[in-house]
Amino acid sequence: MTDKHGDQASPQTLATHADTSNVKKVPPPETPEAIQTRFRVIAAFWAVIIFLGFPIWWKTTSIYRAHLPIQEMVDWADSKACRPVFPLEIHLATPGLQSTEAQHLLRTTQHTLDDLNEFAAHHLRLKLADDHTGEEDVTEDKADTALTVRLLPQEDIAVPRSEIHTDTAQLDVFYPPSQVPAPSSSNPPLSAFIAEELQRLYSEEKATIAHILSGNTAGLDSTSPQVAESISRRLRRSMKYAETYHLSFSLFTPGAEPSSWDIEAAVHEYLSPLLEAFAPISNFTVDTQVQLYATFSPTAPLPEYDETEAAWNLKKEDLSAFINAAEWPLNPSIGNGPTINFILYVPSPSQSPLIVKENRASSWIIPQWGGVFLLNPDLSPKSKSNPAHLSQESLRPAFMTFSHQLLTLLGTPSTPASLPLRLHTLIRMRAAALLLSASSTMGSLARLTESLPSIPIPATVAASVSTTLSHLAATCSNLRDGRFSAALASARIAEAEAERSFFEKSMVGQVYFPDEHKVAVYLPLLGPIGVPLVVGLVKELKRIVASRKARRQAA
Repeated sequence: MTDKHGDQASPQTLATHADTSNVKKVPPPETPEAIQTRFRVIAAFWAVIIFLGFPIWWKTTSIYRAHLPIQEMVDWADSKACRPVFPLEIHLATPGLQSTEAQHLLRTTQHTLDDLNEFAAHHLRLKLADDHTGEEDVTEDKADTALTVRLLPQEDIAVPRSEIHTDTAQLDVFYPPSQVPAPSSSNPPLSAFIAEELQRLYSEEKATIAHILSGNTAGLDSTSPQVAESISRRLRRSMKYAETYHLSFSLFTPGAEPSSWDIEAAVHEYLSPLLEAFAPISNFTVDTQVQLYATFSPTAPLPEYDETEAAWNLKKEDLSAFINAAEWPLNPSIGNGPTINFILYVPSPSQSPLIVKENRASSWIIPQWGGVFLLNPDLSPKSKSNPAHLSQESLRPAFMTFSHQLLTLLGTPSTPASLPLRLHTLIRMRAAALLLSASSTMGSLARLTESLPSIPIPATVAASVSTTLSHLAATCSNLRDGRFSAALASARIAEAEAERSFFEKSMVGQVYFPDEHKVAVYLPLLGPIGVPLVVGLVKELKRIVASRKARRQAA
């Protein structure tokens, strides 16, 4: 080989050219300005993510959890914050006794009552009716008068006797003048008689409240099995408490008659006084309807004719199929409150009279639903049709029965005979039940928020919880002071607010959106963006570490 001048090239020159052609070309080193630019770009991206993107994401996706007094809520649920007591104030009117005799009778009777009482949460407090101490106190601060006992001397009797007023909260005790207790007597017969009568009047109430507070009546040795079974049956049949009930009265007949009834006059005459008496406990609305050609269900057993009684009979086991729910227009509920249905059924003349076979009754109660009354009109031998119109007087037996059924469905105790006393008992029962229900709801809400930290707690829930706790405290205080009507009013608010806080829509909806769903949503979005950013950051960190090692070695 020769060079450009024609001379032959040396072997060394050829080797140098071959080595140069085989060496890989190395890019020129980055300038400090390029390195600084790349560092600034990566730092700018991460600065936007850390100082702008992350705070915005945290703010927009974070769950707001208002502060709840968890420990206080748990204390209410565990009955540590309040132990309900029911002190009943009973006024003792003694017009025929001297002041000292009346005071002595009061003390001895109170002592006997305390000895007989087996349920500490429910106790009777006697007070002389003519004792006007504290008369100038505010009305709201006074305890409710549960009962007034009037002691009336009577010459023609040998032993005391009592008589309860059915329309007022008053008990008259007639006693022979010879039984006026002497100042030196420690346990006079008259005191023992009054104490035993009061214990008898409130025995069912004590057992019922004990059942509500503890779930059973085992704590009362004096409660007979019959009373305990009666209380359990009554509680099973009664409706759940509500602030407003809707009463629906329906007239059903399998034919074309009767087609009208004096329902408005009957409700006003026979039912309105009872509804007004219930005003401190619940409110009521009334609606009515008439349904003609209301036949039995095809699957329901038909009545059977009994020749010996000359009547059509319905078997007791067939009563559950009497209501034709598929064709009879019976609304299950109207508005927010529960509906109590009352059915007045007028059978056709071909199946009249219609009665229940086992007890020959013409009415029955459907637990937690309503009542039924079979109205058999008086038909002449030649009459082949029912009357076209039902007068107010003909509706009287049905509405007297409906009134009794309404008391049962609302959970009113069966004793004593005085309706005001039974309604006072119902007020105390409802206050105790609502107090326990609202307290239990607070405990459930506390456990829910503790076990599910991912659900939000809106400010409305915190406000409802605060309102519930304050009214629970007011209920407990009013019960302790004997203001049972005020206690029921506070307990109603506490129960409503507790239910509102527990069933908050925004809070319950978040329960079904766990963290796994969030990961499944974010990964497809953040993966393509996050990988280049993380890789660039790692390379830049490696470069900075390598440059620092090189400077250290050079130094």
